[in-house]
Amino acid sequence: MQQEFPGRQDDLFGELLPPAPAAPAQRTTARDDVDGDDDSEGGEDDGSQPEGAAAPKRRRTGIQPQPPDEDQLALAAALSSRIRLGTSSWSYPGWQGIVWEGRHGGSNLSRNGLTAYAQQPLHRAVSIDRGFYQALTASQYERYAQQVPEDFRFTVKAPSVITDAQVRTEDGRGRQANTAFLDPRLAVQEFLVPAMEGLSGRIGALVFQLSPLPLAMLDRMPEQLDRLHAMLAALPSLRDVAPEAVVAVEVRDPEWLTPDFVAVLKDCGARYCLSLHPKLPSIQEQLPLLRAMWPGPLVCRWNLNRIHGPFGYEDAEKKYGEYAEMMDPDPETRAVLAKVIRATAEAGHPAYVTISNHAEGSAPLTLRALAREIVAPGEV
Repeated sequence: MQQEFPGRQDDLFGELLPPAPAAPAQRTTARDDVDGDDDSEGGEDDGSQPEGAAAPKRRRTGIQPQPPDEDQLALAAALSSRIRLGTSSWSYPGWQGIVWEGRHGGSNLSRNGLTAYAQQPLHRAVSIDRGFYQALTASQYERYAQQVPEDFRFTVKAPSVITDAQVRTEDGRGRQANTAFLDPRLAVQEFLVPAMEGLSGRIGALVFQLSPLPLAMLDRMPEQLDRLHAMLAALPSLRDVAPEAVVAVEVRDPEWLTPDFVAVLKDCGARYCLSLHPKLPSIQEQLPLLRAMWPGPLVCRWNLNRIHGPFGYEDAEKKYGEYAEMMDPDPETRAVLAKVIRATAEAGHPAYVTISNHAEGSAPLTLRALAREIVAPGEV
């Protein structure tokens, strides 16, 4: 990234950090079962058991959460309530014994696994990625919202028909120009309005992930910035629906990362979505942009480990299999990200961070390691 942002500092935000306000009360236990199932003994005594004998427990049905261990409960109790960690989607059978009890198919987890996911004490958010491929309706968003507690938050990706400058073939190649790219009307009608109606107060971040631009458009970045400004300026405020929710912009081309880009975001009240992806500079190199956006909420999506290169999704999928173990630890990225998250929360702002399985091999395990680094920096 071009170092065009003034004020190089050795620490994260230097003198820009305001005094930390008093933190709100922390949660100390795992969430209650939100789907209303009662796993305790039930029914009246029919005389079939000896007097004083315990009645047999009902067998639990459906997808049940893996019981958290003491370490997870302690981390959740110590983690600021402003910090919302989650994963990119949740429909992975390989998370058996980590997130779920028992073995469940991907389609079943996609439809019915969110409630169990949200009962894990460190899972305070999740990213809904499927909307990138096809716009979701308010009723679809509402169904997700009904499966989680009130204090749970969603990060949602805007449909690609709005955020991709090209209409692509099935293999991802650009076929023709997309005339709806950054269209304000579509952004409102196909994304903002349904998400606001369906998720309401459970919105964390609504993210416009801008796909790679063709070379001809990269050569005319002022035009793209004007187009982005026009779309962002047309969006309705989220404040009345979800007071701490934010609109954020994520990019895949480093050419966006300039002071002019920051000016557009600031003018429209949007945030930069810190994207940890090999197509962009490292997290350390993106810190000047975060400083230029300070103060305010943090939105981050950790998408892909840098060792796989900018086009390494397929390689990561083959290597990581069912995403059941951390295979490529990246403690350096974790340490810097934890510092940014901690500074954001201490300054009184929410931090919405979602993690892909492709970050280190298993998103829930990365989430736990990141939480540990936030709470106890440098401790193994």
